[in-house]
Amino acid sequence: MGVDVNRVRLWVLRIVAALAFACASPALAATCAPATSAGTAPPSWQTYCWLDFSSYVDATARSAAGQNFSITLTDGATLTFNMKATSTGATAVAAVASPSWTGAAVGNSAFLGIPGKPVLYTNVNQTTVVLTISAIAITPPAGVARATAYAVVAADAESTNESESLSFTTNGSNWTLLDSVPPISGNLYPTMTNSGTTFTETGVVGTVGGYIVGSNNPTTVSATLVSGGLQGAMFAVRFASLALNKAITGVRFNAADQFTYRISTTSSGAILTSGTTTGTATGPFANATVNFASALPVTLSEVMAAGSSSTLASYDSKLTCINGNAASTTPLPTNVTTTSYAFGGLIFGDAVSCVFTNAAVPRVALAKALGGTRVFTNDQFTVDLTTGSTTTATTTTTGAGSTVTNGSIPATIVSPATPYGLNEGAAGTTVLTYYTAGIACTNTYTTSPTVLPSTLPGTVTPRYGDNINCTITNTPKPATATLTVVKTSLVISDPVNGTTNPKAIPGAVVQYAVTVTNTGTAAVDASTVVVTDPLPSGVALAVTAPVVVFTNGVQASGLAFNSATNVTYSNQAGGGTPYSYAPVNSGGYDVAVRGIRIAPTGVMAGTTAAGSPSFTVSFLTQIR
Repeated sequence: MGVDVNRVRLWVLRIVAALAFACASPALAATCAPATSAGTAPPSWQTYCWLDFSSYVDATARSAAGQNFSITLTDGATLTFNMKATSTGATAVAAVASPSWTGAAVGNSAFLGIPGKPVLYTNVNQTTVVLTISAIAITPPAGVARATAYAVVAADAESTNESESLSFTTNGSNWTLLDSVPPISGNLYPTMTNSGTTFTETGVVGTVGGYIVGSNNPTTVSATLVSGGLQGAMFAVRFASLALNKAITGVRFNAADQFTYRISTTSSGAILTSGTTTGTATGPFANATVNFASALPVTLSEVMAAGSSSTLASYDSKLTCINGNAASTTPLPTNVTTTSYAFGGLIFGDAVSCVFTNAAVPRVALAKALGGTRVFTNDQFTVDLTTGSTTTATTTTTGAGSTVTNGSIPATIVSPATPYGLNEGAAGTTVLTYYTAGIACTNTYTTSPTVLPSTLPGTVTPRYGDNINCTITNTPKPATATLTVVKTSLVISDPVNGTTNPKAIPGAVVQYAVTVTNTGTAAVDASTVVVTDPLPSGVALAVTAPVVVFTNGVQASGLAFNSATNVTYSNQAGGGTPYSYAPVNSGGYDVAVRGIRIAPTGVMAGTTAAGSPSFTVSFLTQIR
């Protein structure tokens, strides 16, 4: 890249700082870490554990012995190597954060958020720097077999353009192009050549992207940075990666519930990494990621985070993993019900992503409401949650008027994929037909496909994650008079048996009774209750006074009756109008009467809490 005076001044300051640090106390690099997000990086981006050179000391690296590094990797393995630096200038490089500058591809386009100082950046313009990393060795954690393969990754950490070049050499397997990181704008790249052991980028004019290459099992790699302006390189170790995340289906069982998901060593239980959910979010959350340098057996698990109100028993927990390495033979769990899973060791190239998915066990709540004042003060209702013929939960209301107490079945844990009935019943003397009933349901798991009932009786088949709340509302119907009429007949006597087990034979006396009940809550208009009854053929009406007997029910009708004035007769075929015939008493009966009309006077009362008013009119006939 071209010479930038301001950047030259900046690097003069960096040189002074680096020299001051070298004179103080050189330290060894401590760790490596993946990027925090991919950007345009390939699916295996989390398998790259970028080396943090924060403890790089330029004076030490430029010494005859070089600088030794011992880096503890995220799986507990140890990476050791020696770095030597030579330069045509007074200094070689300094460790800086990624991206090394605003025009760099790595850090701006892909592999975003790499922590620490992974970039080894030339200190001055127009220098040539050679970085040699030798004696590369990875020592696995105690008790774990050494990895059979690993990769060292080298990347263009700045931008190679104009008169610049960047080359990497290896004594391991041939360099393989892992990624072409696009430039911050346009689509221009340096010229690329790869002999196998040497990979070279030759700069071109313009804003360029960069390349990332990998070599398997090297013990020595080197980088040659030819800078026109400034140049940078960065390195990673790559074996495999495992990322664990969390998703929540529906809503939490309790709003305070949070989860901690973690990756730990199977042998000792030491936690390598973990993440914790927050707020009301349902995921995904931040990955808990481990980069491996060995086939370390690990266990994936989850626990309730501190402050949670529920236990894991309130959730259905399933684990599913996918692998970015399609050729891998590593066995993966798919929709396995578990909160702890011994994963085993990964193999080289694995880029495994796992998710614990938790869904709260389903719950159903049922409540009673009134859409007005009770028809009768003491009307009460039962609400029932049932499974088949079994009552899962029930309650009976109390209260008066429009007040409903004890009317709620609280959230009840139910079995998923099981139909549940939601219904109501009348308590005591309550008559449900005096009310219009409706049911309305909501589900706090708003995207659940569960079908909610909208009519009574209702049925719902909940699934994991559902939190269903239903209310049955009873609205009093407008007061109306509703009359029911029941007619019965009874053989009183016959000429053969008398009153002992009489039969309906010629000469038998038969009593007809008509009972009228007002089951409505409104009174009947005055003097509008009329009973007409045609007589069957072959019978004669008994006309001895009183022809019709009027009897009030348990709840009096409120009507007045006079058999002499409130009963009229018809001699018409079919027993209909006009009712103007005057009966003739011939031996107590009149065969000419074909129908009667009974019209009591007054207002028939409506139903009250005490019951429904009724009356019965009865008369005798003889079979001819």
